[in-house]
Amino acid sequence: MTGQPGTDRQRQPYLPAMGKQWLLPLYDPFSRLAGVGRIHGQLLDRANLCRGQRILEIGCGTGNLLLALGSRHPAADALGIDPDPAALRRARRKAARRDLPIRYEHGYAGELPLPDDSFDRVLSAFMLHHLAEDERARALREVGRVLRPGGEMHVVDIDGTPSGRGGGRAHRSARVAGSHPERVLAALAGAGLTGVAENGHGTAWFGRFAFYRAGVGSGG
Repeated sequence: MTGQPGTDRQRQPYLPAMGKQWLLPLYDPFSRLAGVGRIHGQLLDRANLCRGQRILEIGCGTGNLLLALGSRHPAADALGIDPDPAALRRARRKAARRDLPIRYEHGYAGELPLPDDSFDRVLSAFMLHHLAEDERARALREVGRVLRPGGEMHVVDIDGTPSGRGGGRAHRSARVAGSHPERVLAALAGAGLTGVAENGHGTAWFGRFAFYRAGVGSGG
């Protein structure tokens, strides 16, 4: 649930999970209060997960989505990628406490340190809206590269559709404008993914959210 502080190719800028690095300890309590665990469950319900699949989460943050996956499939072959070393340390500690074989690695969604055709599922939870448009396009192309033929990407993110209630909050509107469902669907399709669709939506106290799926054709 994090986006993309660092300076060289190994330390690119990124947006920490709570917007500021010093707020990271509040991330898990905030997620619980916001009901994010329930939303993670809904994302996993949609992901068509089966035994033997390799699963990647981009922007894994402190690891909560893959922990939920591990509760369902304790032996799942799962990897989380995130640019925030502090968040990754928390994720690793939590997986170790639960004795789950989840791996977490430092990396950026737009430059995945992974081979082609190596995963059956890619998951993303409340991360894409953290990326600038060009970085989101790179990240989605990378998803297409690492997915095996017939593989799928499953996403949940905030829904940037204007509420119609007015009242400004212009800073927020500018940040989430790219999360309007039409723009997300266009970005998925523009990255060469197939079967692109919005497949659910909901509302939490922090606002609206939407689910998406996309895939890689069985022919490659």
